[in-house]
Amino acid sequence: MTIKRVALLTAGGYAPCLSSAVAGLIERYTELVPDVEIIAYKHGYWGLLSGEKIVVDDEVRAHAGVLHNYGGSPIGNSRVKLTNTADLVKRGLIQEGEDALEVAANKLKADGVDVLHTIGGDDTNTTAADLAKHLHDNGFDLQVVGLPKTIDNDIVPIRQSLGAKTAAEQTSVFAQNVLAEHGSNPRMLIIHEIMGRSCGYLTAQAAEYYQQWHSQQQWLPQIGHSAERWDVHAVFLPEMALDIDGEAERLKGVMDSAGCVNIFLSEGAGIPEIVAEMQARGEEPEKDPFGHVKLDTINPGQWFARQFAEKLGAEKVMVQKSGYFARSAKANADDLRLIKSMTDLAVQVALEGGTGVIGHDEEQGNLLRAVEFERIAGHKAFDISQSWFQDVMGRIGQKVEPAEAN
Repeated sequence: MTIKRVALLTAGGYAPCLSSAVAGLIERYTELVPDVEIIAYKHGYWGLLSGEKIVVDDEVRAHAGVLHNYGGSPIGNSRVKLTNTADLVKRGLIQEGEDALEVAANKLKADGVDVLHTIGGDDTNTTAADLAKHLHDNGFDLQVVGLPKTIDNDIVPIRQSLGAKTAAEQTSVFAQNVLAEHGSNPRMLIIHEIMGRSCGYLTAQAAEYYQQWHSQQQWLPQIGHSAERWDVHAVFLPEMALDIDGEAERLKGVMDSAGCVNIFLSEGAGIPEIVAEMQARGEEPEKDPFGHVKLDTINPGQWFARQFAEKLGAEKVMVQKSGYFARSAKANADDLRLIKSMTDLAVQVALEGGTGVIGHDEEQGNLLRAVEFERIAGHKAFDISQSWFQDVMGRIGQKVEPAEAN
């Protein structure tokens, strides 16, 4: 099959890889097959449904490397789920009675797209596979080659998602500033709320990176500038059992000794408890188009603050969220290397007529390959038994027990 036109789209939440991944794909196609046309759908599936696209011209192709220096996505993202008909009708993306998959497929067909590169999470990529199947069933072949993007690093069976390491590094940088607030009041409680609905990877990795930074610093405890006051004193993840009373007792000792307590909180930790508490009051949490509880409406950080403030005798509580700071950063050196290897392979797979999601396949010896779409899934739990994480928690002195399966 001869490739004439390639389309790109980025979708879902931001991650520190989108701009660079777009650049990598443009650069590789320009290097290998400069005559192939490239377009990009604006704001992901929103642009596909609405017909909003960008033509990647010669100027962009010549200077695509500029995009490696930036976060965000030059072509834009959105949270559009093609199977949520009511939401799509409400947003004016399809008409009542239309099938979004068919509308999107017809747009791709009309645009003459031979290869669609999706840069997103499990839902973004499996939706693209559904589009390809729909087109194939109707006599139009479309190759889909996806790239795994998520700061949660929770795509099955991908070992490492693009952007996750950078997001963890930036989350640590955020903490290096915010935790300085420990001295802004006596008996200060700081809760650093970190993105991660159902996977604690980002919080765990950020805690390790922060500890690495912390271990390299010089301290002057004689004047109050002590390692203990700048340390991480607790980490809470969705995969860990939640023992508020037990942790409050331990952290009360930290507060009495250090005069402050610093907590790294994955926003998905304690969600069952928070939702149960709301429902007991006769309230139902709001949900997004994907059916997920809207975490910004239930405020996990504030809930944890209420649980601990009185028990620790905190005089002041600060809850700070690092999510948007971290997810919009430009890719770091580790991610740039990963992006380069994945975008190069994505183009190779496309030119060879293949499909799938590019990644190191954990179920096939961590080989970098195009993973079959039917094997792609989301919400991969973070493995709290890993030795590096056990070391993180050992340095904190916090008990680690797995959460009960729901």
